[in-house]
Amino acid sequence: MVERQEITVRLRRVEGQIRGLQRMVDEERDCETILVQLMAARSALDKVGLLIVSNYIDECLSGEDPKVKERVIRPLQFILSRYSPSLESEELLPSEGSSANADSQGKN
Repeated sequence: MVERQEITVRLRRVEGQIRGLQRMVDEERDCETILVQLMAARSALDKVGLLIVSNYIDECLSGEDPKVKERVIRPLQFILSRYSPSLESEELLPSEGSSANADSQGKN
């Protein structure tokens, strides 16, 4: 499970990205550069959302059999991937020996 502090740090990072985007617009930077940064901020926010959902699922299904947990999580993963294509390759299920998911291993 990802700690609340890690989620807060990630949200502050996204907040900084948004402030940077505001500066870029004020400075009339080129559209391509702004759009690239916008997509990066959106992806980072999507990943924070996925961490929050993953934590919620871990809490709700903490005592469940791993097979039951997987049966519940796989459809949710599909639904979330439809909502946000940037999450398509992310995992909701923790891999063996990990604390939350692939994102908690330093990817972002």
